Amino acid sequence: MSALTSRFVTNFHVLDGLSRIAQTLEVWRERARSRHELAQWSERELHDIGVSAASVADEINKPFWRA
Repeated sequence: MSALTSRFVTNFHVLDGLSRIAQTLEVWRERARSRHELAQWSERELHDIGVSAASVADEINKPFWRA
C-alpha cells in the first residue's frame, strides 16, 4: 500500500467516525426534542392516542441517550 493510499484510507476512517458521531448527536437531539414535546401534551391528547400518563412519565424521564 502506498503512502498516499494509506493516508486516504486513514482520512476516510476519520471522516466515517466523525459522521457516525454527528448522526448519534442528531438522534440524541431528536429524542430530547420529542420527549420535551410529549411532556407538553394534555391528558386528553394522550387518551386520544391511547397512551397512559404513566407511559409518558416513563418515557420523558429517560436520559436522551437511552432509546
